[in-house]
Amino acid sequence: MCDTLVALKNSTSDGSVIVAKNSDREPNEGHGLLFFPRQKHDPSKEKVKCTYLEIPQVEETCAVVLSAPHWMFGCEMGANEYGVAIGNEAVFTKEPERDTGLLGMDMMRIALERSKTATEALETVVSLLGTYGQGGICGFEDKKMRYHNSYLIADLSEAWVLETADRFWIAEKVKDVRTISNCLTIGSHYDRIHPELISHSIKRGYCSSERDFDFRKGFTAGIFDKRTWGGKGLQRQAHTTRQLVDQKGSIDVPLMMEILRSHNVKDASKAKSWDPSKAGTDCICIHAKPVFVPTQTTSAYMGHLLPELQTHWFTGTAAPCTSLFKPVFVETGLPDLGPPPLGEYDGRSLWWLHERLHRRILEDYSTRVAILQDDQKDFESRYLTRVSQIQSDMKSGRSAKDRAKVLRQITEEAFAEAQNLESKWLGRMEGLSIQRKPGVFYRRYWADTNKHAKMR
Repeated sequence: MCDTLVALKNSTSDGSVIVAKNSDREPNEGHGLLFFPRQKHDPSKEKVKCTYLEIPQVEETCAVVLSAPHWMFGCEMGANEYGVAIGNEAVFTKEPERDTGLLGMDMMRIALERSKTATEALETVVSLLGTYGQGGICGFEDKKMRYHNSYLIADLSEAWVLETADRFWIAEKVKDVRTISNCLTIGSHYDRIHPELISHSIKRGYCSSERDFDFRKGFTAGIFDKRTWGGKGLQRQAHTTRQLVDQKGSIDVPLMMEILRSHNVKDASKAKSWDPSKAGTDCICIHAKPVFVPTQTTSAYMGHLLPELQTHWFTGTAAPCTSLFKPVFVETGLPDLGPPPLGEYDGRSLWWLHERLHRRILEDYSTRVAILQDDQKDFESRYLTRVSQIQSDMKSGRSAKDRAKVLRQITEEAFAEAQNLESKWLGRMEGLSIQRKPGVFYRRYWADTNKHAKMR
């Protein structure tokens, strides 16, 4: 389960475009941050080895920063040097889920590598969909998991929602704020459409004529598909939409961080005592638990897109409520984050190092998460201030002489400080007695999950 949000410059406090996403995957599915510089290629000799297919390469690919599960070619979210940012969602439709094709995540990465605008990225995904189709196993350990995809694609001035059902697609241009989740959201109003979508809909009996065509109603998987109702995508999409609509005109980076950390607790009086053993699939920051919630938020991202500077805030770690957002700039790449996180514990990896902290917090969530919240707020406030000052300088023409050096230094310092803070928090939790112990089935679930990851 995932959620992706965007606010255009007519809805933000500073005239920026802000795009954000939580990526929800299996608990031991290591999720890494990757940087690839702009590269020249020889299409006559090179192929792109995607997760399941090989496709022709192009002459030049853009520099990109990606947040990606370790086992696939593609990514869950990312951005390129031109300020194009994309997040995707799993959606479940009445159309067949095929065994072969490109993963939706593969198409997203390819679009980021080959597009200078959001519109170009949309057209790239549509072209790939028509040529290769979407298909293949989408899960790490769950080898039955297949799905179709929706996308939220943004750049410095516009954004699109693109939703698919097998080889068919439909797109809506965003007017101000928009969110997507694990559900189809485009109904009868759209801006672009597959040329055969409506005729196919009529042929399959999803509608009787063009006049009553509604993509969401017609193509959403039926009530017997538990992924549709069990994932609560419509409820999460309604929640994130309401948060943005209510703050339209004053949306900023801290607000987006707050939404990505939301557990959607309806009763405010219970928020302090809430813990992940009570979580459901209606959380935005989602936490895995036995039977009902098989995934967790494994990484979070937010792109703050301004003409003078595009700042990409990544956690690179799971559970944003326990993580820190760090500033990344495509033009300067990433610092050394250790080896890519695989499916087993590796104490040298950024993602797995955080999992040791995260899973210790889960033992007594409401007590232990309080240990880090002041530091979390202070850390992000300080780095937001530093980045904001650079943005102001660049906007006024006082751009730093050594721009790349300054930006690289900020990123390196943020990741280093974040690691030190997490070590401090983990140290403070050592020896603490458990005040609020979760239920036995929840504890057993995480003990088994940790054992499977060889985490002791």
